[in-house]
Amino acid sequence: MKKILITGGAGFIGSHVVRLFVTKYPDYHIFNLDKLTYAGNLANLTDIENAPNYTFVRGDIVDADFINELFETHQFDGVIHLAAESHVDRSITEPMAFVMTNVVGTCNLLNAAKNTWKASGYEGKRFYHVSTDEVYGELHNPEDFFLETTPYDPRSPYSASKASSDHFVRAYGNTYKLPIVITNCSNNYGPNHFPEKLLPLMINNILHSKPLPVYGKGENVRDWLFVVDHARAIDTVYHAGKEGETYNIGGFNEWKNIDIVRLVCKTMDSKLGRPEGTSEQLITYVTDRAGHDLRYAIDATKIMNELGWKPSLQFEEGLEKTVDWFLNNQEWLDNITSGNYKEYYDKMYS
Repeated sequence: MKKILITGGAGFIGSHVVRLFVTKYPDYHIFNLDKLTYAGNLANLTDIENAPNYTFVRGDIVDADFINELFETHQFDGVIHLAAESHVDRSITEPMAFVMTNVVGTCNLLNAAKNTWKASGYEGKRFYHVSTDEVYGELHNPEDFFLETTPYDPRSPYSASKASSDHFVRAYGNTYKLPIVITNCSNNYGPNHFPEKLLPLMINNILHSKPLPVYGKGENVRDWLFVVDHARAIDTVYHAGKEGETYNIGGFNEWKNIDIVRLVCKTMDSKLGRPEGTSEQLITYVTDRAGHDLRYAIDATKIMNELGWKPSLQFEEGLEKTVDWFLNNQEWLDNITSGNYKEYYDKMYS
């Protein structure tokens, strides 16, 4: 069986990738490596946790000795690297945590892969690094989109750390001929989304009639992609992407933040049987975030034309699926917001 290491597999995007690979490829053994920080939750994977081709490993990619031993023991055939600190607000207050995980952790994985695979001449190996559109900076012209060739211009500690990790991955590909591939993706949304991010935060706050904080005037624009479509794209690039290439992944769904919040309000009012407009009264404008980029937009033409992938859902349909999931899984959401999920897994894996 091919052995694939997926880092950050208990997180939001990672759990969807792990599920897809475990169920779609019974001839692969999937190793899910996750530190189980606040954003990692094994409850995201209860449906496949007993699968014969799945193994969970708790560990920190910053620990080089641990990573080297893990690679030596299991002799992985491939790596799909999603483990990262990813919340921009947190990066502003704790930038060094992002340097350690996103930069040092990535380099530890690169070194372990290089040292383990070089004896085979890298035959049949692949190191897939999952990154973000935020490395490109801010778009000023409404007609412009991020291309794979767009110069990097990171503007937050988070995006700077991801840009650095992207550069290291490419450098290992160029210097050591490590077989690498990189993708840069737009904002994801969908089931299991940790409730510090925009959509699940709004859904949870509406459920409890709490204020809906919107930065500035809510005019910041982002492209949105349903997380299951992102997992499909990762599957496609891992198996069909050209070595050394970068692929942008986006949903062709640009929305202003305030328009998204209003749509969430309308959808929630309908689902909860509340008069339309009830939830909009909870919108509260707050001081804008430091260095808040106005617009991101991905051009995903390359992956569509070269690999045949395309998003399956428009935002309105995906949002309804997302709201339905959260309303049907309020116990999951309550365990997150109460912190109970963290205590359970800390005891299990202490």
